[in-house]
Amino acid sequence: MLPKKYRLKNPRAFEGTYKNKYIISDSTITIYVGKVKKDKELPTKYGFVVSKKFHKRAVKRNRIKRLLRECIRLGIKNQKLSKLDNYMSFILIPKAKALDTNLKTIEQSFYNLLEKIK
Repeated sequence: MLPKKYRLKNPRAFEGTYKNKYIISDSTITIYVGKVKKDKELPTKYGFVVSKKFHKRAVKRNRIKRLLRECIRLGIKNQKLSKLDNYMSFILIPKAKALDTNLKTIEQSFYNLLEKIK
């Protein structure tokens, strides 16, 4: 499970990340990138959004959220997300193609998108 200090929970934080309008996307995931941090000591927070449009079954929506959280958790554990420490928040939104994938495919897609971040 993703530790509490890395979770984006506040609705205003979600709004702020969306308003930044820095979006990176591929066929599996869309990532909204938040503002650059002023205080480097604060952890980067991650939010996950899966709407009913993605799939009507809550089981499927929850599964994809678990896969995304695990991808982030492993990245933090293995210190592969050090490039993201400059940003306040990220929102990850899966696309329909992500429904039939596994953790390895989602990780590859996520790390490919990370390379596109300035």
